[in-house]
Amino acid sequence: MEESGYESVLCVKPDVHVYRIPPRATNRGYRAAEWQLDQPSWSGRLRITAKGQMAYIKLEDRTSGELFAQAPVDQFPGTAVESVTDSSRYFVIRIEDGNGRRAFIGIGFGDRGDAFDFNVALQDHFKWVKQQCEFAKQAQNPDQGPKLDLGFKEGQTIKLNIAEVLLYPGHSLSLPPLTSGETLPNLQDQLPARPSRAQAGSSSDLSTIFPHVTSGKELPCLGQRKEDEALLSWPVFGA
Repeated sequence: MEESGYESVLCVKPDVHVYRIPPRATNRGYRAAEWQLDQPSWSGRLRITAKGQMAYIKLEDRTSGELFAQAPVDQFPGTAVESVTDSSRYFVIRIEDGNGRRAFIGIGFGDRGDAFDFNVALQDHFKWVKQQCEFAKQAQNPDQGPKLDLGFKEGQTIKLNIAEVLLYPGHSLSLPPLTSGETLPNLQDQLPARPSRAQAGSSSDLSTIFPHVTSGKELPCLGQRKEDEALLSWPVFGA
């Protein structure tokens, strides 16, 4: 997927705290209780932005917007952002200064709702990234995508609705919708009575049954109906 030059804002939280954290000695995970939570190293605003597939956690001054630290995130969950084991309001993020130096710091929110929004913003972004990658693969290999089965399944039926069947000029017969298992009715049972030969000798009798037929003309013949076709610079890095 192509990298977009446009940077969008995914989440803004006006109150976040930053903590220095001790090195993790084991693989049991980080614990916020070990961070001296009553003495944050820095406090300010947090913004999450996205540029292409990458997300960026930015820690900024509340008033001036000056960047304090930034954590690029290439996947979530992952090593760039980790939850702690003893609280839902604290996380460990990996910040970078742009010169190849990295450090892990702790961040925390005073409100659980802010921590929830932080988490969901990252989840939604990388869910979108995954979808875009799948769409790109399908576009490159369209034959490997799911195929639409238009065939009839066993036991499946269809309904055929015939609104009108033309009999004679000026005469029509309305038929009810067909349901599964039904057949068309005998059209001969629906026809008006054909005049007898004795009646056919009188033009006045013919005009009674077929008003449009005049004397001397033959009766129209009922034709066979044609079947329809199916349709960062800050103390954590040191001097």
